[in-house]
Amino acid sequence: MTKLPTLTTERLILRPYALSDAKDLQRLIGDRSVADTMLSVPHPYTDGMAESWISKQSGESEAGKSVTFAITDRTQGFLMGTISLSTINNEHQKAEIGYWLGVPYWHKGYCTEAARAVLKYGFEVLGINRIYSTHMTRNPRSGRVMQKIGMKHEGHLRQD
Repeated sequence: MTKLPTLTTERLILRPYALSDAKDLQRLIGDRSVADTMLSVPHPYTDGMAESWISKQSGESEAGKSVTFAITDRTQGFLMGTISLSTINNEHQKAEIGYWLGVPYWHKGYCTEAARAVLKYGFEVLGINRIYSTHMTRNPRSGRVMQKIGMKHEGHLRQD
């Protein structure tokens, strides 16, 4: 895969993570309310975890396994959250979209705006045919983002 681009929307810049983002990443994702919306994020999010995760992202992108963007404010550049296409399967042209935002940025349409840009990138640049996602039942707003970007509900993963 080529170098991860920077995507620009009306209010956001989606860019590759840098190690300098680690402190803000740890602060935002370390909030119990954020961690509670995702299965794969430990709480507490301890020192060193952000640096380790950021360091892993470029290798994942180079290997064609995922593309991960830092969601940042377009005018001031501060970190707001993360959005990615992961489990990229080139043979079957599919990937999973995932996202989270820090609590101060909830309920303002930022996630929907970022997701639209990443869907476009996935379909038009990466040539993906199918982008899918899941959300926890206790996080229905994530499902609402999926609806807003045109995703269709296909079923429930009972006891998953």
